[in-house]
Amino acid sequence: MPGCWLPANNRPSRHDLSLMYPEDRVLVGVINRKRDFEVARREHWYRIPRDRAPRTIDTEYVAFYLSGYFKDQNGGIRYFARRTGHELVRRRDLLPNEANHKHANHLYYKIQFGDLQEKIPPILNPTHRPISFLYTTWDRFINARTIADLYSKADWFVERVYRSLRAVGITPDRRWEDENPSERIAELRIACQHGIVTASTGEAAEGAVSLLPGDSDGDVNASVAAIQAAVAALGGPMLVDIPPGE
Repeated sequence: MPGCWLPANNRPSRHDLSLMYPEDRVLVGVINRKRDFEVARREHWYRIPRDRAPRTIDTEYVAFYLSGYFKDQNGGIRYFARRTGHELVRRRDLLPNEANHKHANHLYYKIQFGDLQEKIPPILNPTHRPISFLYTTWDRFINARTIADLYSKADWFVERVYRSLRAVGITPDRRWEDENPSERIAELRIACQHGIVTASTGEAAEGAVSLLPGDSDGDVNASVAAIQAAVAALGGPMLVDIPPGE
């Protein structure tokens, strides 16, 4: 069954780190511009293009990975906050000073949150893994020292398969099942011309591709090849036109 954690607005009020639930969900996003960080710090919101949004934005917390533009603070997750809500707005309304931007009329999720808190120590990226959006749980987040610590073995394996599929022109939807947070199941779904291909680290249903997490490139390549064959059998991937950039 899909993740069964309670939305933040259905949980008891909590105002200190000792009251966090281990299974609370954390969405990590990237901040590339200093002015976007100032908006997050002062105005308490962060934008995500609707057409590029991750599978869900209804998490208890948001955290921010600072890119290379931040010099001495780059390459790490250094701040987080409790998510308080979200709304769907046009970019021009979020950033009126950029009303002539080519994406001014595009829809964005405005993710709202409380005061930024510093993650001490920060979560660093010594192996320079590419970061876009990623999900983790509070227990992993608060104890993590590197990006790799945010993933379970299944999570990281599926992330590698996902990126390899993207490289060959197949863009899956990533899903997780969280009924038992200690044994989280990761799943990929690809919309095809004649159906949907599902690949799962859990018990795969009939006709689905079973993903057996491994450490080697060969393990990843074998899973990618099995998914490619399943996609080809269903007429190839369904093509979706996603506008580039933000």
